[in-house]
Amino acid sequence: MGSRSFSPPITILVLVLLNFTPCLALAKTSQCKFPAIFNFGDSNSDTGGLSAVFGQAGPPHGMSFFGGPAGRYCDGRLIVDFIAEAFGLLYVSAYLDSIGSDFSHGANFATAGSTVRPQNTTLRESGFSPISLDVQWNEFYDFHRRSQIVRNHSGAYQKLLPDLDAALKRLPKAEDFPNALYTFDIGQNDLTAGYFANMTTDQVKAYVPEVVTQLQNVIRYIYGLGGRYFWIHNTGPVGCLPYVLERIPVLASQVDEAGCATPFNDVAKYFNSQLKQAVVQLRKDLPSAALTYVDVYSVKYALFHQPQKHGFKQSIRNCCGRGGRYNYNINVGCGQTKMEHGKQVLLGKPCDDPSGYVVWDGVHFTQAANKFIFQQTAGGAYSDPPIPLNMACHRIE
Repeated sequence: MGSRSFSPPITILVLVLLNFTPCLALAKTSQCKFPAIFNFGDSNSDTGGLSAVFGQAGPPHGMSFFGGPAGRYCDGRLIVDFIAEAFGLLYVSAYLDSIGSDFSHGANFATAGSTVRPQNTTLRESGFSPISLDVQWNEFYDFHRRSQIVRNHSGAYQKLLPDLDAALKRLPKAEDFPNALYTFDIGQNDLTAGYFANMTTDQVKAYVPEVVTQLQNVIRYIYGLGGRYFWIHNTGPVGCLPYVLERIPVLASQVDEAGCATPFNDVAKYFNSQLKQAVVQLRKDLPSAALTYVDVYSVKYALFHQPQKHGFKQSIRNCCGRGGRYNYNINVGCGQTKMEHGKQVLLGKPCDDPSGYVVWDGVHFTQAANKFIFQQTAGGAYSDPPIPLNMACHRIE
């Protein structure tokens, strides 16, 4: 798979050289009150981006909380939703969703299927989103610039927006950007993209440093725009997910006691070790940034290894799907329908109680699992440095 590099607009480079200083200095003992969240990622944190562009993730997605589809590939809330709740913020609207969106508390640039490295395929061909991390960065840069043009009542926006006051209420303030929390959850699809393209484990591992470097660069660019507070998830145990297990065969000796494929999980661990080193380097290079590396891998793997201990009945077998040993069928996904005798018949059906399942649809986690992961990681036990989410605005030397 090919790749192409990306770089920030020249104005960002100027800001970096000028050593843009943070707007807010907080006491070491104070809890953080982030006014906004700006999220970058894939389907693990997509609140409606892919649905807005390529069509809504239909029923039964959203059934456990929203009562229907809400742009999420889940029966309910994602980890990023629980993060927003923790700070008393509204759920973060997808940047690409024009219906009912309110960006006064941040914006979500994640889309399902996104990778860090741009893919040389279409969504239809590979299942991976064209909205890779470089595109998400460009969206954020443009959003940052244009939102403040509107706030300054300048340019053509005075004529384009008939109700400017109402529009301003749905946009972040200038001071929100340096004081916001910047969250990242991306990288999983970069690993599976290689495997799905018939690459070997060694070939996938070979491009991991490039993936991590590109992610690292985007964090630098955001810092150049004034961003200071970063909450960075590592990637989960992809070898425990049915969409990988069903698509890429492994030897029985390569399956661990949790039922997960060790080669794929080993690559995820390698990615995570590279990402952790990159965050350490960023702390040295970005003197005013508070960067928290969050080990969601360990929490997610615990759900597969000991589901009953954590209140779950099913681990790898997913809730929503049709047939197969994991209730996962690559040709009949969750929510898929067909016409029979003039009626729409649901083929990919949900289980009766998603709260007892770790995996929702063979690819994504259930709301119950997402809540568990959030609760475990928000306290700081899986963070480096070991600080809780509500203290993530503090730089720890």
